[in-house]
Amino acid sequence: MSNSALKIDPTIYQKMRQVLAANGVLRVGLNMANFLLVSGVDDAGEPDGLSPDLARQIATILDVEPALIPFQGPGELADAIADDAWDLANIAVEPERAAMIAFSQSYIHIDANFMTRKGANMTSNEEVNQSGVNIILYDRSAYDLWLKDHYLNANYIRVATLQESHDRFLAGEGDVLASLKPKLLNELAIRDDVTLINPPFTFIKQAVGMKKGHDDVLAGINQIIAHLLANGFIADSLNRHGVANKLSLP
Repeated sequence: MSNSALKIDPTIYQKMRQVLAANGVLRVGLNMANFLLVSGVDDAGEPDGLSPDLARQIATILDVEPALIPFQGPGELADAIADDAWDLANIAVEPERAAMIAFSQSYIHIDANFMTRKGANMTSNEEVNQSGVNIILYDRSAYDLWLKDHYLNANYIRVATLQESHDRFLAGEGDVLASLKPKLLNELAIRDDVTLINPPFTFIKQAVGMKKGHDDVLAGINQIIAHLLANGFIADSLNRHGVANKLSLP
């Protein structure tokens, strides 16, 4: 990992500390449903993975204490900004969320694909976007919000968790499963009755979110993320947590 220096304008640096951690603690919201970015817990029982690594590193750069705030899913995490429950959040970029949240540049990308059953008449993304096609998926996930704006002809079966969407599709419900490609590949590895539609219908931009109205602070966060991408911190975290082959650097 490169040791190239990060140089943030001193005035912006102080404002970042004031806006994001006025009491000396940086509260970072985590989407615990994203198994790729929160891969488990450490020896102390704290969340572990790329997202927690990034949260702790931002806190270290700002010379404040990190407090990791877990949320069951991305919808709850996004909603909690209205209650001032976090200062930063590791969350996917989506226009619907941008009404309340200012997003940084992305630090990682995750492909989203469709899965069908073998023998189905759908072999392309375009064929999924048809009247009468039932897509089962995780409610309020980033790809759900994307599909809602772009695939207007299909029907949707929205469920409470990512795992439930897989379980119900594999039990026979719906015509198509929309999900994260790495989890779909796990299903392909153990089942011979399903198939993956390529290419991905979209990819998810994972970013850092914060409350709106502080463009200079957001610029500072972008500078930190660019630095951590350039010096290898993000890539090193991916390798340490065993997900480098499942995620893409921007």
